[in-house]
Amino acid sequence: MSTFMIEPGAYLAGRYRLEQPVSDAGGATFWKAADETLARPVAVWTFAEGFPRATEVVHASRATSRVSDSRVTQVFDADDSGPTPYVVEEWVVGQSLAELLADGPLQPERAAGLVAEAAEAVAAANDTGLFHLYLTPTKLMWSLGGAVKVTGIGVDAALHGVSAPDPAAADAQGLGKLLYAALTAHWPDSEQNGLPAAPTESGRPCRPSMIRSGIHPKLDAITCAAVFRDGGTPPLVSARSVAEALADVPRQVPLPSAPARSAAPRSGTSRRSGAQSVVTPAQADPPRGGRAAQKEAARSARVRKTLIGAAAVLVFVAVVAGAWTIGSSIGGSDEPDDSDGDNQQQEATTGGDDEDLVTLEPQNVNGFDPQGDGDEHGERANEAFDGDPATSWNTQTYDSAEFGNLKDGVGLLVDLGEPGELHEVDLDLGSGGATDVEIKVGDEADLSSLSTSGEAAQASGEVNVKLSDPAEGRYVVVWFTTLPNDGEHRGTINEVELRGKM
Repeated sequence: MSTFMIEPGAYLAGRYRLEQPVSDAGGATFWKAADETLARPVAVWTFAEGFPRATEVVHASRATSRVSDSRVTQVFDADDSGPTPYVVEEWVVGQSLAELLADGPLQPERAAGLVAEAAEAVAAANDTGLFHLYLTPTKLMWSLGGAVKVTGIGVDAALHGVSAPDPAAADAQGLGKLLYAALTAHWPDSEQNGLPAAPTESGRPCRPSMIRSGIHPKLDAITCAAVFRDGGTPPLVSARSVAEALADVPRQVPLPSAPARSAAPRSGTSRRSGAQSVVTPAQADPPRGGRAAQKEAARSARVRKTLIGAAAVLVFVAVVAGAWTIGSSIGGSDEPDDSDGDNQQQEATTGGDDEDLVTLEPQNVNGFDPQGDGDEHGERANEAFDGDPATSWNTQTYDSAEFGNLKDGVGLLVDLGEPGELHEVDLDLGSGGATDVEIKVGDEADLSSLSTSGEAAQASGEVNVKLSDPAEGRYVVVWFTTLPNDGEHRGTINEVELRGKM
């Protein structure tokens, strides 16, 4: 029998100090705690002696730790080998959907954006065989750092012994109920987490549009297709189908302290045109024709830019040559200045070399975390090369700009398929804080085989990194050596363009 006392001040594994209990679920206690090794707050589950599902919770937590989506609550540690099983999770600070709805329903587009993020996170977990099965308004969080978090994936079902004959459909229905709640501030069932039960008609909850005016028919239909499996559209029976149905909604999820108002369009600067552009909801995801069409359009734009640049160089050379001739006549000199001629020839040659550069297209892109536990959101790596600055790849979230002193850096790994000659890199790092970035090139996807060929210190927004000398290799890594400090320590790349010669 264990003599360990589970009480405030107790330590687990010699590093996790329990501070105060937050909730209890029939012998499973949820604690606010501190990881004194890494000096960070954490959440800890402990289990009373004899709790029947402790092993199931620990195993589910380990499976959850392998889900790479940053919107899924991170699991840091889970152990059932000793007398006191425990699970250590990310401590999420922010407001739950239940708290956000305390003053009434959310603006419809913001409600849809919040649940769209949640649906993508749940779908990522479902793809690994993990299901939530216990989605309630307290499980969807808007964190203090400005990110969506879905808590309890895998763990809640094990804690409460919940199962479902069709778990994918159960999660889809749970997401539909969250959307129903966000749109109406009612729960389409009995009272839940302080939300009143939805009014009924003919024995079943009313459609959202019957409770509140101003809800777009499409959102009304999506909600009913997920919750009631009807609504004029085919039923939504998986988190992935809910995510796809909401794919084109604006991703301006509600700020906890912001009053409801019309969502402002997102704007950004195109590094290729230099023009300020506005991204509409329809542009937020690739149009019909897919990303291949986007990349082809971007490639055509670069060709036009190259032709215009070449013409400008020819005009410049002609003007310089004419000016030199006229200057020679006025000065009365019969001999040209060889040094000036050499300089002009060198300038013209250099300009020609620059115009010979082409965009190096990747054959494969992935997250790169050689000193950690695997890749960094590799499933979204291609979004840094899709020609759309409204989509992005990002690193995991860390406790500090120095990766919690656990590693030297992380990055985005680009495989060109064959060795190429890299001359320069255009980066769109988004609007977050400043970060330090290096460009590494080599013939093997191994940190020790990659050489630093360029760097940008305290960079943000749109950055051009020109290599002092061209670098040859099959692999290129955009390597973060520090992370922005903008509420969450996470590096972001909206777009990358590699230029050089193959």
